[in-house]
Amino acid sequence: MTTTHHRPSYTAKQGWATGLYLFAAVMLLLTGLLDVLRGIMGIAGDDVFATSPDYVFRFDLTGWSWIQLALGVLAALVAVALFRSARWARVAGVAVAVFVLVASFLSLPYAPLWSIVVIALSGFVIWALCVVRRGR
Repeated sequence: MTTTHHRPSYTAKQGWATGLYLFAAVMLLLTGLLDVLRGIMGIAGDDVFATSPDYVFRFDLTGWSWIQLALGVLAALVAVALFRSARWARVAGVAVAVFVLVASFLSLPYAPLWSIVVIALSGFVIWALCVVRRGR
């Protein structure tokens, strides 16, 4: 007598979705760490950033650095939740990535290259979290 055990089939689409989900979690964690570092740099001494007196969105760089630090910590926490497959983490990940992207856009004149890198990472996170289907 032979018995056949049916394993759930693992398709290439499932592998792709899992890969994107993990990619988003890693990129969100990286984005959060970069924002934490940017926040620490600005809090320690805001003279590390270039200043632009004619910029439309002028900020107190020390206060802005606290916002960057908070966004970075929040992004890292949501990334950890993504690694743990929390249901709410995908929506929160997209929301946090949007806030980080906007914050990086607003700080373009102060740290242009750094901001562009964080904007690109945030865009990848948003894309990856939106592409993956619910069932993952």
